[in-house]
Formats: sequence, structure tokens, C-alpha cells
Amino acid sequence: LFFFQESMHAYAANVYTSVVEELMKGKQRKFIAVEQEFFRLWWDAVATDTHKQQVHQLLQEGRLEFVIGGQVMHDEAVTLIDDQILQLTEGHGFLYETFGIRPQFSWHVDPFGASATTPTLFALAGFNAHLISRIDYDLKADMQKKKKLQFVWLGSPSLSEREAIFTHVMDQYSYCTPSQIPFSNRSGFYWNGIAAFPDPPKDGVYPNMSLPVTNTNIHLYAQTMVANIKERAAWFRTSDVLWPWGCDKQFFNASIQYSNMDLLLDYINKHSDEFGVTVQYATVGDYFQAVYSRNLTWEIRDSQDFLPYSTEPFQAWTGFYTSRSTLKGIARRASSLLYAGESFFTQYVRKHPASSICKCEALKQLQSLRWAVSEVQHHDGITGTESPKVKDMYMNNLMYGMFNVKKLMASIIFDMNNAKKNGEVYSSVYNKDSGIPDVDQYVVVYNPLAWNITTLVTVSVSHLTMSVYDELGHSVPAQVQSSAESHSTYDLYILVEISGLSYRKYNVKPLNGKQSAFVGRSVKYKRKDVTHADQQSRQLLPVVNNCYQVLFDQNTNLMHSITERETNQTVQMTQEFLEYHANGDVTKGPISDNYLFAPNASAVPVSKAVELEVVFGSLVTEIRQYFYSNVTAQDYIYAVYTRMYTVPEGYDGKLLCHRIEQEYSVGPLELNREAVLRTSTNLNTRQLLYTDSNGYQVQKRPFKAYVNNTVARNYYPMVQTAYIEDDATRLMLLAERAHGVSSQGNGQVEVMLHRRLWNNLQWDLNYNLTLNDSSVVRPVIWLILGTKAVTNILYRTSGLVLEHRPVVMFGALAGDKPKLPGQLQQNSVHGSPVTVPPNLHLQTLSIPGWRYSSNHTEQVHSVHMGKQKQGDADFSRVLLRIRHLYEVGEHPVLSKPVMVNLKSLLKGLGSVMLVEERSLTGTWDVNTLKRWKWKTAQYSHKGFSNSTEISENCTVTVHPKEIRTFFVYFQSQ
Repeated sequence: LFFFQESMHAYAANVYTSVVEELMKGKQRKFIAVEQEFFRLWWDAVATDTHKQQVHQLLQEGRLEFVIGGQVMHDEAVTLIDDQILQLTEGHGFLYETFGIRPQFSWHVDPFGASATTPTLFALAGFNAHLISRIDYDLKADMQKKKKLQFVWLGSPSLSEREAIFTHVMDQYSYCTPSQIPFSNRSGFYWNGIAAFPDPPKDGVYPNMSLPVTNTNIHLYAQTMVANIKERAAWFRTSDVLWPWGCDKQFFNASIQYSNMDLLLDYINKHSDEFGVTVQYATVGDYFQAVYSRNLTWEIRDSQDFLPYSTEPFQAWTGFYTSRSTLKGIARRASSLLYAGESFFTQYVRKHPASSICKCEALKQLQSLRWAVSEVQHHDGITGTESPKVKDMYMNNLMYGMFNVKKLMASIIFDMNNAKKNGEVYSSVYNKDSGIPDVDQYVVVYNPLAWNITTLVTVSVSHLTMSVYDELGHSVPAQVQSSAESHSTYDLYILVEISGLSYRKYNVKPLNGKQSAFVGRSVKYKRKDVTHADQQSRQLLPVVNNCYQVLFDQNTNLMHSITERETNQTVQMTQEFLEYHANGDVTKGPISDNYLFAPNASAVPVSKAVELEVVFGSLVTEIRQYFYSNVTAQDYIYAVYTRMYTVPEGYDGKLLCHRIEQEYSVGPLELNREAVLRTSTNLNTRQLLYTDSNGYQVQKRPFKAYVNNTVARNYYPMVQTAYIEDDATRLMLLAERAHGVSSQGNGQVEVMLHRRLWNNLQWDLNYNLTLNDSSVVRPVIWLILGTKAVTNILYRTSGLVLEHRPVVMFGALAGDKPKLPGQLQQNSVHGSPVTVPPNLHLQTLSIPGWRYSSNHTEQVHSVHMGKQKQGDADFSRVLLRIRHLYEVGEHPVLSKPVMVNLKSLLKGLGSVMLVEERSLTGTWDVNTLKRWKWKTAQYSHKGFSNSTEISENCTVTVHPKEIRTFFVYFQSQ
């Protein structure tokens, strides 16, 4: 559990300096290093030339080993697969470019629960084995007893055994050395003590330094260590025992660590006959190599994950699925802006080689956001389990990176429109807070998805009378209405149709022409007492579009039912806000904190009165519900804004029409409250919930009864998707940030939206981990209701459309008067679109800038000769990733393999000269990647044999659930 800033300040720099110097002093000594963010900061800012030479030597000798090799050890519960891949790619690119090495083992010891997406990811990255630690305490005890802590994990039900990976679960002692020694009341094995921040003690005496090894106690020390090794040996199938030496924030004074350990290991080996064991320093790779060479046959584990995670009967680590919801939201906005910026910049570089924008500067702007999005994936980042100070650091880095990428996108638009340099530059990439001034404005909208989309974008304006025109001067459907948020501005909705990876320009004029935007009509309904609603005379208010009829009960102002119009299926549906009350006093029982969720009873309804306002419109009808604690209260405590969309004839409105968008306003909460939105339906779901795993695949979550803590142990992470269903109908929820989600009753799904907690647990107080989060959060969830067949087609695309909403930029372009329609015809959609079929997702299109050779022999040679290319980044290599969105057998058509001709896909960017297929993070040529083949009991061979050969005309076949990674080179212009 790391704390970034302090860690770097006093600790990380010390660790690497100290460890590298100590490794050089003894040929037997070894060390593993994990997170590249720390290592790179040391390498760039602290390491001397001598240190750097020594690191190269130690890597060659196999005594320093990089494991995982990503920027961070990412969280597995609340992160999106795209961002996991990004942070892994970022670290791997650095390691390969600098050292010519590629990590082959994982060390995922600290994330709170293990996802089934991770084994697939690590297999695709070329790893030979995966290592985890934090899984349910009762499950671990059971697996340990039966010697089942090791298995081959096939994380994806659709991929073949080639994508399986050997997985080792650490035993009950986890990843830290046991510190109890029976012969002293001082600790053992932690000779350097506890790191002191930020100023180390002058005399070198740190708190809690362990008892040094001496002639008088060495035998007792050896006995203690050997006893622990033998206890562990009984839980594994081979006679090799992984004995982790170290813990969080250790090795800042490596010399005292190694010198004591040297004495101990030598002593045990000299008396190995007596002890019955031999010991040696090892890396993770050494351990897995030993196990692999035993050639045993292993059981296969299917795609079931290890979430949620509990450490004790009342310690369910399900609170962090929601902790710091604002940070979770910003992290996802930043990620989606980054992917938009990457593809936008890549197209610009390809099409405008002689541009006025400095490419190296542009790459730096992108890199600042790559780093920020990578680092926040840390298991104490996006999880919300850091102190406020560290949370602020993450936020600042994300905001700074977003500012850079927005600036870059704006300057690219400016350059492509060749506006006069003295004109007003595109003032900003639009966000809802900055309104459009009164002059004629251009709104530029970029679609970051490789599909043609029809959607609505919202901008704040200062007038009710507005007209919107496209590049040809044609009027564009639009609607303007009073803003729910602000009394001084209005919301302007613009219907946009944009091809894949393209942008359109719209002209917004404040004028009273006959073409002006439709003005939404507001109707306000009286506040109703929910507790004394008259059930006899029920009056229902219908809100209708082409796909749904939603009824509101006018006695309560709450939702009553939704009818899916195509099948005429009606589902009774009510929504209410409830709060779980948490205990904050450790002397009185279990507590909730940043990590844990331990409600002291069932959730309590919070609102006794609801106000309703409906804004009826031609494109959007918005239902605004305000929830008050009672009928006379001044201020509302919660709000829901529900939007339904109507698409005019001639536009493809399928996705827009089928989503019921809800935006919530939650907070500030009272202390020790955890807020949920519970949606109750009359679907007979048998309390079965489905949630996504990192936006990659879906997990089945049957409700389980436990002796203790049943509510909290039935919470699961929802990264992008959750749904409930009966035999005929499915209700899907799609999210733009992670939440905890649960089904606490038949036909119910509840989403935890916000938490505010304080407790007096000493550990939490020491690190300021009390989550006293007084913010207001505004998450968005899309509801889709329909038959399984219909929702199955809609939700994959809709989830990505929500994730990658169009980027809106605006500004006044000087001297850019609308041209005659004739001249503009060619240019009406900027750029040549890049589109893939609806069952594929173009996940990455970027210019990484790495300078390494994609020929491994060459790369290793140039590293050894000290000839790594310095200087400019490489702009000729484009990184392309394509992902198949469907599982085998999930849909009769969409689950089929898809043939893609990369030449024609990318023809808008230029003429493709060469395509190389690479491993997930780009560092291996797939044709030379030969992972270890672990023997398993049942090779089912249901997998397809896909040839990785890319045909002459650059055609590849993408099979269900595959993620394929390519380097693409174009003919220079």
C-alpha cells in the first residue's frame, strides 16, 4: 500500500541506489523491481553513470529482474482494460528501449482481489507465469489445505489455451516476511527497520530495526526461518518454496539487509543435512523456472475471478469500488480524452507531414497524459485508497495532462483550418462550465470511435434563441432549454452525425431566424410526500420516444414503469436513494473505510418528498427529480436528471433512442453514510447479477448468503456494465466510472454512488485514510431495457459510445467565413473516415514515439553497444490495436471472426507499406514469442488455430475476444 509522493521523496531514490550498490558486493545477491514509475524517476533524476552501467550488468547476469514492468502495479477491480494495457505498454516500452529486456512474470501481490482479465492480459503480453496474493481468506485456507494454490488460468472463455497462464497464489503469509521470532520480543528479518519520511534519522537508527544476526542467535534465527519454510512447503506440490523477503517500503538501507541475510543463508546451507533444506537468493523468474522444470500436470481454472476480497468475517474490501468517485470519474474522462488525442494526432502527422506544429512538443503533451492516466491505475490510485494529499497529486497530474492534450487538439484544428495567426485561437476544448460567448461560434466535434455515430452534444449558451448550421450552411436539428444547474445559462443540444475518427464543424449563431433551435418547454409539478401517497387514485404521467414509454406516478413523482415499445413489454420499475449507516468507532464494532464496506444494518431510505419538473422537447425530454428529506425542507439532497431522446427522420437513431440517460447529483453526504441508488423491478431475476470485468468480459454474480457481512460480500465492481434479467427481459446499466454494485433482492440492482466516512482506526488516522469526502458527485448511468437479443447487440457499442463521447472544441475562427457549398463538398467531413464493423473496436491508434528496433537481435545489440538511438522520437511507427467485442456463441452473427484489410482500413492516413504483428505491449514479434507450455489435465482444444501470418494485402482475421496489436508503417510522403 504505497504513498506516492513521500515514497519518491525519501524512499524510492534510496532503494535503487542502495540495492544496486549492494548487489554489486555479492555475486549471490538478487532483487526484483516492479513499478517503472519509481524506477524511471530514479533512472532519470538520481542514478549516476556508474549506477546505470551496474544496472545493465545486473540485468544481464539475471540478478536484477524487472517483474510486471508496467508503470505501476495496477488495481484489478475498478480499472478499464484499455488503461491497464496503456500503463503496461508505457513501462514495457521504456524497459525495452533502455535495456532490450521484456518482463516475463507478474507479481500482482497487492491489488485487493484478482480479476480474470489480468491472466489474459499478461498472457498476451508474453508472460510465462502470473502471481497473485489477495483472495478471500476462507477460499485461500481451503486451497492451501488441498495444495491447490497453483493452477493454469484460462481467464477468457473464448480464447484458446494459448492464452492461458500458470498462476501462483501466495499462501496465508502473503508477500511480506513473517516478522515474529520466538526467541526475542524484537522483530526479525527487517534489519533496516521502518523508513522515516521525509527526513532520515541522522544516526542511521530507524524505528523498529530487527534484531541483528549474531553468533549467539544465528542458530535460533535459522530454526525460525526453516520452520516457516517447512510449514509452507506442505501447501505446495513441488519441493520449491517461494519465501518472499521484504515488504512495503523496505530495502532503503540494503546493506544492513543483505549482510544479515548473507550470514543466515550461509549458515542454513552449511547445516543443510540437519535442517533438511537448502536456501538461495532468487528472483520470481528463478522460482517459476524451478517449478516449470518439474514438469507436473496442473489443473485448469476457468474464467471465474477472485472478487470480491475479504480478509476477515467483517472485512469485505468492497468499499473501494466507490471510494473517491470524483477521482474515478476524472481518471476515466482523462483516459477517453487521451485516446481521442492519440488518434487525432496520429492522423494529423500522417496527413500533414510539413505541419507548423512541433511534433516533439506535441508528443510531450500526449506523454504527460499517458503518464498521468498510467499512474492513477495504481492499486492505491483510482481505488480511492490514498491520503487526500496523494489524491490531489493524481488529480493535478490528470488535469495538467488533459489541459495539454486539449491544447494540442485545439492547435491541430487551428492549423488544419489555416486560420490567420492573429485570429482568436480555438479558445478551449469545451467543457460544460465555460459558456460560449455571444459572437458567432464554431463548435468542432471529434468522434474518437471508429464507427459512424449519431449522437447529441451539449454546450452551454447565454441565449435561448440559437441557430446551428453545418459546414454547408444547412440547418442542424438542435434544442435549447434552461439549465438544471445554472440560472444564467442555457443548455444547447446539437444532433451530430460523424464518421469514424473524423470531425465536423458547426456554426452556432445567436439570432431570431426562423431556423432557430427548438426551445424546451418546462412543466413543474408540486412536491409530493412519498410516505403518504394516495394509492387509490393513481395518476400516471407518460414520457415517450420511439423506443420507450416511461410512466411517472404523480402521487409520488417517482418512476412507475417502462414499456419497451417494439415488444410492448412493460417492466414495473421504481428508483429510490438509500444510505447505509457506517460505524466509525473501532471499539463499537466493524468499520467502513476507504477499503472496507461494513454497513451496520440495511440501507435506510433518505427522502420523504420528491419534486418533479419535465422539460419537453423535440430532441430531448428531460425529467428532473429533486429528493428532499421532508416536505418542508429548503434544499434537496439528491437529484436525478433523466433524458430521453427522439431522433428526427433521416437520422440513424437506434443507439440514441434505446438509451435512457440518467445523471445524478449526490452529496455532500453526512458523515458515515454510503449512498446507493436502488432500482427495483418486477423481473424475476432470482437475485442473479451480471457485472463486467474491466470492460472486457462479463462475470455471473449469484447472491451468496454468509454467516456475517452478507450485504458487503455481495458487492461487486461495475467498471462499465451491470445487468439483471429474467427469462425474457434484461435491464442493463452502463457507467462512465466505476461503482460498487449489488442485487440485494429479487428484481433489484443497487449502485453505490458516493461514500463519506470517518473512523478512529489508528492505521487509518496515521495515514489520513478516513475518506471524509464532502464533495458532490455527478455520475452518469445509461439504462437499456429490452429482450436479451436486442440488449446484447446494443450494450457493447453503447458502453463504448458512453466511454468515448465526442470531444467538443469551440472558438471564433477569424476570417473563416462559410464558403460556397460547391467548394466545401469535398471537405464536408474532415479527414477520411476510419471505420470498423460493429463487433470490432479500434482500441488504439497512436504514435508511441519509441526508438527501439522491432528486430530483437538488433535492439539487444544496440543496447549492448551503448548505441540506443538518442534524440528525436520515431514518428514513422504507428501502433494499432483492434479488439473483438463478442464472446464465442454469444450472438449468431456478431460472434463470428472478422476479416480486416488493414490497408483499406487506414487508407485515409496514407499508403500502408508494412505491418508487423506484435505482442500486446508491442515488445515481441508474435512469430518469435514462444511462451512456456505448462502441462494441464484437460486440453480441450476448442481454440481456433489462427495464423499470425499477415497476408500480402495486409488482411487479418480477428476472432472472438481477441486483442490484436500491430506496428504499421506508411510510405513516406
